[in-house]
Order: sequence, then C-alpha cells, then structure tokens
Amino acid sequence: MTGKSSAALDHLNLAAKLADLKNDHYRVLLTLSALSDILIEKGLMTREELEQKAAMLDVQLESLIDASLHPMA
Repeated sequence: MTGKSSAALDHLNLAAKLADLKNDHYRVLLTLSALSDILIEKGLMTREELEQKAAMLDVQLESLIDASLHPMA
C-alpha cells in the first residue's frame, strides 16, 4: 500500500469513527431529553431547577478545567 492510499484509508477510518461518535452523541442527548421531560411531567423537578443545576455544573466544570490548565494561577 502506498503512502497516499494509507493516508486516505486513515482519513476514511477517522470519518467513520466520527460518524459513530455523532450517532452515540445523538442517542445520549435523546435519552437525556426524554428523561428530563418525564421528570418534569411527573413534577419531580421544574425546568428552572434543571437549568439552574446545569448552569452550576457548567461553572464548576469550567473551574476544574481552568485549574488543570493553569495549576499555578
């Protein structure tokens, strides 16, 4: 196999893996959306509580990421 055909095969494999990841991502988001809708419909949480919790987790995650990228800051 030549270098060009090997590189093309590598790109094709990468594209296939990306397509698989996109499908997995879609399925996870679909399941999460269904679960949150059920919890809201059952009155176990409100959409506002969900949004507040998501915002809080986002801030915490950003802080952890920032701390790991800049440990001496």
